[in-house]
Amino acid sequence: MRERLRDKGQFWTPSWVAKAMVAYAALNTDLIFDPATGNGAFFDALLKLKKTEVEFYGTDVDAKVLDDEIYQNQKCQVELRDFIKNPPNRQFKSIVGNPPYIRHHRLNEETKTLLKKLCREITGFTIDGRAGLHIYFLLQALSLLETGGRLAFIMPADVCEGVSAKKLWGWIVENFCLEAVVTFAETAAPFPNVDTNAIIFFIKNEPPRDFFCWAKLNQKNERDLLNFVLSDFKQFDFQNIEVVSRQINEAVATGLSRPPQETNGDEKFYLSDFADVMRGIATGANEFFFLTKRQVENIGIPSKFLKRAVGRTKDIAEDVLTETDLESLDAKNRPTYLLSINGHSDLPKSITDYLETGENLGLPNRPLIKQRRPWYKMEKRTVPPLLFAYLGRRNTRFIKNDAGILPLTSFLCVYPFQNDKKHLERLWQALNHKDTLENLKLVGKSYGSGAIKVEPSNLKKLPIPAHIVYSFGLATVKQDFQASLFDA
Repeated sequence: MRERLRDKGQFWTPSWVAKAMVAYAALNTDLIFDPATGNGAFFDALLKLKKTEVEFYGTDVDAKVLDDEIYQNQKCQVELRDFIKNPPNRQFKSIVGNPPYIRHHRLNEETKTLLKKLCREITGFTIDGRAGLHIYFLLQALSLLETGGRLAFIMPADVCEGVSAKKLWGWIVENFCLEAVVTFAETAAPFPNVDTNAIIFFIKNEPPRDFFCWAKLNQKNERDLLNFVLSDFKQFDFQNIEVVSRQINEAVATGLSRPPQETNGDEKFYLSDFADVMRGIATGANEFFFLTKRQVENIGIPSKFLKRAVGRTKDIAEDVLTETDLESLDAKNRPTYLLSINGHSDLPKSITDYLETGENLGLPNRPLIKQRRPWYKMEKRTVPPLLFAYLGRRNTRFIKNDAGILPLTSFLCVYPFQNDKKHLERLWQALNHKDTLENLKLVGKSYGSGAIKVEPSNLKKLPIPAHIVYSFGLATVKQDFQASLFDA
């Protein structure tokens, strides 16, 4: 069931959220349009709000949900229609939606080509190919919004945090009026069992403004959320909602899903002042190249063709990885050996036989592997002194690599510019300070239950609070590094 929902991107809007969104869209209109009606949450909200003068029109691609009894109401008209490929040939004064959350890897190439064309037609540019279908639903809906019309969309936080987020939202706030954004604390999550953070966007097709209301709902509270919307985002004194007036340019630069960044006169420090970052090794076939001790012994692979490695964040329970931890993983039959044949030409029979097995499995034709010459050539990395958990919910994200392993792609490699033990210890402690870890939300993509994913280029931008830098004696390290660059 869960996998079917993921394929279709169907995650139903809870009633307490739907009512607030519909209350916004239903003002001064006789028709609300929903481009992905699903189980009818927004029409149900319209009925509960007793907006009898407002009719409901929607589209959906799932014939099964359209058989629901709620759609038999005479005030409701829903069509079996693909909103992206075949949108209604008209504009709407009110649009409300929870678009299907289908990530890019579930879209075929034909669909991706169509989405790219759609984006260019609407905005004049294209966005990164890793954008999910929900982003294009937003663009299509905005293109159908009448002048003066209102749109309320609930979407995942990645729409504000991805590679193209600044470009996308820069265009939106230049062409529309962003009235308000509502984010949710983990305790108020609308979709508590889904790995995504939700955000509601309230947008008008009116000239842009320089400021908007940014809110965070700390507890599920239908009354507060509804009253906040009905106040036209002018009432700020709610027990369960934090509300601030926020400058548009700052919010787009920071990320609409993230709280405002404090601006003060303190010197700014970032991880890039102290270290470089690279992603871990991508094998292209972990099941073949990443082996357990038992597999290594059974195949008969000599040690010179192996490097010790870790591939899963769950395999590192503490904030320091030691040789004892590797022995424990071996005892649990977890893989810790990476096949690395680079630079060796005279291969023993055990290796050639194993490579033949890989060829019979079709590994040389896999997308990543077929770019290598020879196909079994492994990416190279220097052993990183520090590891960073690329995606996870753990509090301790920076791990000291005392075992001297190589990480796979579940981790990022952190290479301090100075490698003496005292500096490494101080940097590691500074990075794991709660105030530094709190700043991960400023550079990463946020998911449900506190999970954050941070790309290598963004981890370099991680702000390290000045008081931490000075308390751990790292300020002179930055100055020494800058001086060395000047000398060079």
